[in-house]
Amino acid sequence: MKKIILALAVLALPALSVASGGEGYHLLTAPIDSHSKASLQRGAKLFVNYCMGCHSLEHQRYNRMARDIGLTDEQVKENLIFTGAKVGDTMKNAMRKSEAKGWFGVVPPDLTLIARARGVDYLYTYLLTFYEDPSRPFGVNNAAFPNAGMPHVLWELQGMQKPVYEMHKNAEGHEVETLTGFELVKSGSMSPPQFKESMADLVNFLSYVGEPIKLERQRIGVWVILFLALAFVVFYLLKKEYWKDVH
Repeated sequence: MKKIILALAVLALPALSVASGGEGYHLLTAPIDSHSKASLQRGAKLFVNYCMGCHSLEHQRYNRMARDIGLTDEQVKENLIFTGAKVGDTMKNAMRKSEAKGWFGVVPPDLTLIARARGVDYLYTYLLTFYEDPSRPFGVNNAAFPNAGMPHVLWELQGMQKPVYEMHKNAEGHEVETLTGFELVKSGSMSPPQFKESMADLVNFLSYVGEPIKLERQRIGVWVILFLALAFVVFYLLKKEYWKDVH
């Protein structure tokens, strides 16, 4: 029994690490709606315009995405393909990995499964918590992922913000400085509520990409449960009929 409990605890550690963000900053709740095709369309637009220059979705096809989020192939070709790819191709960018490593020091990861790997709350918090830090190569840092090597590519939308710290005593009685929030120092093209809504759309899209079959799986699951419930009643009555004369 002790071995089973220990094994379960070890398996839970990665999930706990993701849930906490791994760095102590509280995660924000991502207000996503996987049923909203309008949100998914806005998220797709944000991804191809601001993220796809560095990050690919190598396991997602344009035409599959179009069908799932309510777009036609023509709309995708006119508005979401900028690389000369065909509508049946996977969503890869034109950046060579060797060049990317030279520019950034590391190849920007493919984001097909990022929402499943890190969680939607982590992604939402990450996108909202870039802040000014002159000590970093790109002049910004991130509260959810300290010392991240990614520039703040969405700064024109959000603007720039600076961190707000508060002093408090830890469990050992020592004074420590804790990041508690942010203050906008340069406005972007969106207001803070608009930017939060846009980041929710982007996270919603990445959540869809991580499991395109999710809604269909849930729909089929309801029917499977109803079938099993009905089958249970039938089998129970059949069992009573077979065993009624057995004493």
